[in-house]
Amino acid sequence: FLLVPLPSVPPPSSPAPHTCQGLAPCLPEEGHVNTSGPRLLLATLHPASGSSAAMDRIVSALLLSLLLLLQSYGVCGAPPQPRGTLCRTKPTDLVFIIDSSRSVRPHEFEKIKVFVSQVIEGLDVGPNSTRVGVINYASAVKNEFSLKTYQTKAGLLQAVQRIEPLSTGTMTGLAIQFAISRAFSDSEGARVRSPNFNKVAIVVTDGRPQDGVQDVSARARAAGIEIFAIGVGRVDMHTLRQIASQPLDDHVDYVESYSVIEKLTHKFQEAFCVVSDLCATGDHDCEHICISIPGAYKCACKEGFTLNSDGKTCSACSGGSGSALDLVFLIDGSKSVRPENFELVKKFINQIVDSLEVSEKQAQVGLVQYSSSVRQEFPLGQFKNKKDIKAAVKKMAYMEKGTMTGQALKYLIDSSFSVINGARPGVPKVGIVFTDGRSQDYITDAAKKAKDLGFRMFAVGVGNAVEDELREIASEPVAEHYFYTADFRTISKIGKKLQMKICI
Repeated sequence: FLLVPLPSVPPPSSPAPHTCQGLAPCLPEEGHVNTSGPRLLLATLHPASGSSAAMDRIVSALLLSLLLLLQSYGVCGAPPQPRGTLCRTKPTDLVFIIDSSRSVRPHEFEKIKVFVSQVIEGLDVGPNSTRVGVINYASAVKNEFSLKTYQTKAGLLQAVQRIEPLSTGTMTGLAIQFAISRAFSDSEGARVRSPNFNKVAIVVTDGRPQDGVQDVSARARAAGIEIFAIGVGRVDMHTLRQIASQPLDDHVDYVESYSVIEKLTHKFQEAFCVVSDLCATGDHDCEHICISIPGAYKCACKEGFTLNSDGKTCSACSGGSGSALDLVFLIDGSKSVRPENFELVKKFINQIVDSLEVSEKQAQVGLVQYSSSVRQEFPLGQFKNKKDIKAAVKKMAYMEKGTMTGQALKYLIDSSFSVINGARPGVPKVGIVFTDGRSQDYITDAAKKAKDLGFRMFAVGVGNAVEDELREIASEPVAEHYFYTADFRTISKIGKKLQMKICI
């Protein structure tokens, strides 16, 4: 007997219905040809001699092997899930609300469909577990399928692949209203509001809506619908915050392009997960150690380190008088940064703040933003705890002008580290300069003076930042005090390195 693989054949435009039960391989209905999954040609070579009983044993063994092979490809031809990535999900009515306005190109819309499919792959789908619906919207709203339409994961995945973009305007508020009045209604398969069931909407959009979203989103949340808002590209971040449930840090996500939206898959799989070895799916941004606990995970640190308040990063700072520090951030607010990236910079600042022991006797933090001019957001010592500092950072408005880094460095020397602005005599001074482009003024004298005064200077550059300028700003040894990345999305990795270096 020979098992010969045949080339794959594209599926028909209207997929044939299949019936699957349990772990049995999926068989086509009568009159249909199953073209999904691997196809094998069984060629029989008649032996020159041998008993029929021996032949029966060979055929039986072959059929058993074929059955196991089919099962290894999962139910209905779906690829097998890796060990440790599946979990039991709390019964949920989940509705995707996806933007297919004209700004979403066809190949980008395919990326949205991949993201939706991957989230579905991690769910426990069924009439008594998780039900899934999809709303497609542009200038109008199209109910692609309801919560009651498909009761199997295979049916959902096939339906997602058939969704086509509408390619008109962006009526996000209208789509959310449709979710309230129609998608989450009893007639469409939604279950009665209960502590035993979650009602969740995931909104994916890449633009500014042409209608209002604040009031309708508030009504949705009041109706018990938990809303996640995902923004892509030049999306309006204020709109996302109006849509999403609280806390916003957990319910608002941003990606720069549809090509990387798949990186959010694990977040949503975990959000719905009740029981699983979650650490088996990755480190979940735990800086040192990930520990699985029933239905969740927690982070821990290696010996000699302590877990920071963010629950993920670790710090070598042990508190006490030895950790007294005056730290000032000097942040580039020029127009080249762009609003969505400026939000990432704020998260970067707060990531560093999380690693500090903030108090009158320990770490003090100040913040200065610069563009064509310099603006002190708050001086050293104004805020006495992390919570107030982080709240002030989040409120910081984007200046959006030029890039006068030299002028900003001079302000740091003359004002930020002065006693009148909260600096403490004899306490180590640290400056973190963040920029994304070439300075429009001269930086050499101010950069040298800062280091001559004993300030420990770190330089962080992104995108079009000039590495020679970063080195000029950075303290010795330069290699340990300057950082560069081409992508704003990776500055959190720099943040982790800075946390440790500032502590030491």
